[in-house]
Amino acid sequence: MRLFAFAALFLLAACAGRPELDAAPLSGRQLNLEEFFDGHLTAYGQFQDVFGEVRRRFTVEIEGTWDGETLTLVEDFLYEDGSTEQRIWTLEKTGPDTWRGTAPGVVGVAFGEERGDTFNWRYTIDLPLPGGETTRFTFDDWMWVLSDDRLLNRAYMERFGVYIGDVIITFERH
Repeated sequence: MRLFAFAALFLLAACAGRPELDAAPLSGRQLNLEEFFDGHLTAYGQFQDVFGEVRRRFTVEIEGTWDGETLTLVEDFLYEDGSTEQRIWTLEKTGPDTWRGTAPGVVGVAFGEERGDTFNWRYTIDLPLPGGETTRFTFDDWMWVLSDDRLLNRAYMERFGVYIGDVIITFERH
């Protein structure tokens, strides 16, 4: 009986609602990714598992450069346990509101779309775990511009097609 209850709870969590690009915007702000991420930013985030337990916290120092065609993001992660990681994203604007990007560890190409004050970014990536292992995750990132210098990101994470938790990040421009 417990196994059935656990399976039912897990399926309900996996079916939780997610944002949609067609949803009514909550503000009149317009997110322009290339403008927001051009320069120095600091991000603060944490991973929370499907059961609500915070498993990992981190800070990211980001240097973004926009050359008119390509947005490059150099992300330096510092985790609360003292470990570090660097990820360098190369994003190409493919249309007025669409993007594609790559970074080491990303499987294939990431795709994104801006709509009003919102940006949706989807990709699969092999990430290092504490202890040195690498595991493949799929991310469905949703970003909302909150002000000229602040952006909120909620990333839904899956492994083997099963929802495992969220990453919540706030980005602040300097």
